[in-house]
Parts: sequence; structure tokens; C-alpha cells
Amino acid sequence: MLHASVERPDEPPASLFAQARHAVIWRSGAQIVGQLITWGATFLVIRILDPDDYGLFAMTQVMLSLLNMLNGTGLAKGLIQQPEADERSIRQLYGMLIVLNFSLGATQFLLAPVAAAYFRQPIVADLLRVQSFLYFTTPFVAFPYALLARSIDFKRQAKVYLLSSVAGGVTALAGALAGLGVWTLIAAPIALFTTRAVGMTVASGHRYRPTFDFRGAGALAKFGGLMATAQLFWLMQSQADVFIAGRVLGSATLGLYTTGLFLTQILVAKFVPAVNEVAFSIYARMQHDRAAVAEGFARSVRLVMLVALPFYIGLAVTAEPLVATVLGPKWTAAAPLVRLLAIAMPAVTLQVLFSPACDGIGRPGISLRTGMVGAALMPLSFAIGLKWGVTGLAASWIGGYSLYLLVTALWVLPVIGLPGRRLVAAIAPAARAALAMGALVLAADALLPPLAPPPRLAILVATGSLVYGAWLYLFARDTLAEAVALARGRMQAPPGAAAG
Repeated sequence: MLHASVERPDEPPASLFAQARHAVIWRSGAQIVGQLITWGATFLVIRILDPDDYGLFAMTQVMLSLLNMLNGTGLAKGLIQQPEADERSIRQLYGMLIVLNFSLGATQFLLAPVAAAYFRQPIVADLLRVQSFLYFTTPFVAFPYALLARSIDFKRQAKVYLLSSVAGGVTALAGALAGLGVWTLIAAPIALFTTRAVGMTVASGHRYRPTFDFRGAGALAKFGGLMATAQLFWLMQSQADVFIAGRVLGSATLGLYTTGLFLTQILVAKFVPAVNEVAFSIYARMQHDRAAVAEGFARSVRLVMLVALPFYIGLAVTAEPLVATVLGPKWTAAAPLVRLLAIAMPAVTLQVLFSPACDGIGRPGISLRTGMVGAALMPLSFAIGLKWGVTGLAASWIGGYSLYLLVTALWVLPVIGLPGRRLVAAIAPAARAALAMGALVLAADALLPPLAPPPRLAILVATGSLVYGAWLYLFARDTLAEAVALARGRMQAPPGAAAG
């Protein structure tokens, strides 16, 4: 059984670095392997199903995501953020999660016809009613997660996440082959989260019983409430495109758009959250040392963008053969959308890295303020872009998120003590290398003779990989050395530290 009170004394940086590295390796490593399994199934399923199926599924995600923001994960993070927690507060968290999620499941079941009427698709009501089951699994995922994350124990979590990814992928593929259509997209998450709930409960080994006496839980509720409100504003911006466009574009066109968005958001939606989970626990551990928080944030930005920038620019310059190869011929109309969305994703990725730093040092109000800006700015951007159809909708991500990122940086950087010039310096090496890579890949593509999409894509990916690696080796060797040292478990001084 995990201890009810977890002491968190100051630890030397090397010890904390070792814990962080171990956690990132397990959490991200399992995420990578799990996503490879999931993607293998997902891309096969995309080839079997139709854009209309994905459009209907996207419509259900508006209500599901809206209610899911109130599922109490902010309360779980409140427990993680507290330096100490007694048994009563831990049991109260368990009870809160159960009450919240069972109520949300009932709410979605009752409101399902309202969503169906809005989108003018009767089947949406049936889909949402079945999806209500997902809320009943959430407490048994979020509570063990909070217990393990307090101890920065991501190894057991990682094994469960991997197992649940396999369960979801197998279910998705079986459903598609059985001809279940859109119901395939409903069954797979249910299998995934049910497996995860059972696995996390077993992995944590906890013996806590929930209590429904919430007296004295004001601090936990306040922190969780602020984070939940910030997540609610995040949802308002992230689902506004589907909410606004769902009544205008039709399910097939909406399916093209959401599938293109899925492809471009693979990194920011599937891998960055794993890094942020670990980062939040680390920032909470060193919240009283703002210099360490600032340096940790700069380091995380530098290393994440080292991977993210070539990925996104590579997507943009290879969108046509990539979509044809990975998704199949019936999705080729999504290629121009993928190109535009990929250009916007660096700003999206950088913006989501800010929240764990603010929340970890006990300032969730900052995330709330930035979330309010995004909730106002992005729907307006989508509404304007939609005047030019689905292409304008995709393009609106570029301008909207560039402005949103600027506002977030202006508010957050002073709080964590990181000068703007250091943030720019952290991004610059990867940005220069990725832009050079993109330019040379475009030039190589123009010189290629007519080829089928798979060999064309293979040549362009190989060219881009060689150019990016060579550029880093020749012009950003210190940044490359830092990444290699991190992979080897060495805590190397950041690039430029000696000069500073």
C-alpha cells in the first residue's frame, strides 16, 4: 500500500534529474510503443471506414470533451502538487472523482438528444449514450495515477498504458473488419479505458476506500476547480472548430478535416502530454526554486522542439505523398489541409508546454487566464476562416495560434523567471535546421521524376532525415550533444551556459 503521507524533501539536482529521466523514458517509451500499435490499427481502420464515419464521431467528441473537462483530473493534479497529503485528503479525492464522473455519465446520457438535434444527425444520440460508460472508468484511472505520480513512479503506469493501447487497437481493428462502421470508433476507447482502469488500480496496489465527507477539502477543491476551469476554456478553443463547422461542412467534409487534424496533431496530442505529465510532477517537486524551474522549462522546450519542428515541417512538405500512402486514395483531398495544419502545429506544441510549469509551481490561475484568451480567440479565428470553407478553417489555426502563443508567453515567462530571449535561443537551433531541411526536401521533390506515392515519400523522408541530422551536427553540435547526453542519462550543462 502506498503511504498516506509522502515526504518530499529537497533533493539534489542530479537525483531529481535521474528520476525525471527514468520517468520520461518509461512514460514516453510506453507511449511511443503503445502509439505505434494504436497507429498500426488506426491507419488500417481509416482505410476501411469512410470520412462520413469520422465526421459523425467528431460530432460526438464535442459533448464528450466538454463534460470530460469536468471529470476531476484537476483534483488529481492538486494532490500531486501538494508537498504532503494525509490519508483523509487522499480518500476525499477518491470520493470526489467517483461523484463527479458518475454524475457526468448520467448527464451525457440525458443530453445526448440535444447534441443530435444540433448536428441534425439522430445517430449521434445513440453514440453519445454508449460513450457515457467512459466516465465510469475515469475514477479508477485518475486516482491511481495521482498516487503513482506523487512518487514520480511512471514505470507501472507505462506498462498499463501499453496494455490498454493494445486492447484498444485490437478492438478497433476487429470492429472495422466486422463491418461495425462508426461503432468501431466507439468500441475502441471503451476497451482501452476499461483495461486501463483495471490495470491502474492493480498497478497502484492501493487499499484506500473513498469517503464522501468533503469537509476540509477546500484547498484541494480550489486547486482542482481552477485547473478544471482552465481545461474547460481549453476545450472551448479545441472543439470550437468542430462545433462551428459541424453544421456547415457536412459529415464527409468534416471527416476529411478531422482526420487531417488527427494526422498533424499526433505529436502534440499523443506524445507531448506524456512529457507534460512528468514535467508537472518535477516542477511541483522544485516549485520553491524558480531558477531551476526556468532552466527546466528551457531545457524541455529545447528538446521537445528538437523533435517537433522537423516532424511538422516534414509533414508540411510531404503532405501529398504522405496522405496517399498512409491514409489511402479516398483521403487525398485532406492533403492541402494537412499542409496548412502542420504549419500551425509548432505554435500549438509550444503553447501547451507552458501550463505544467505554471500549475506545478502552484499558479493555476495563469493557465486559467491564458485559457480564457484561447477560448475567445480561437472560435473567432475559426468562424472567420470558415468563410473560405474547410481550407480557410485549416488556415485559421496559423494566425490564431500564433497570437495565442504570444499572449501566453508574455504572461507566463515572467512568472517562471525565464527571459524571452532565452526561450528564443532554446528554439533557434532546431528551427534553423528544420527550415533548411524543408527547403531542401522541396527542392529534391521538384527534381524527382513521376513516382508512386510510397517511393516518393520514402525518398523525401530519407533526404529530410539526412539534411536535418547533418545540419545539427555541423551548426548545432552543442544542442545535439545535450540530447545525446540526456538519452545516456548524463546531466549536461545547457548550450551556451558557459558563455553566460
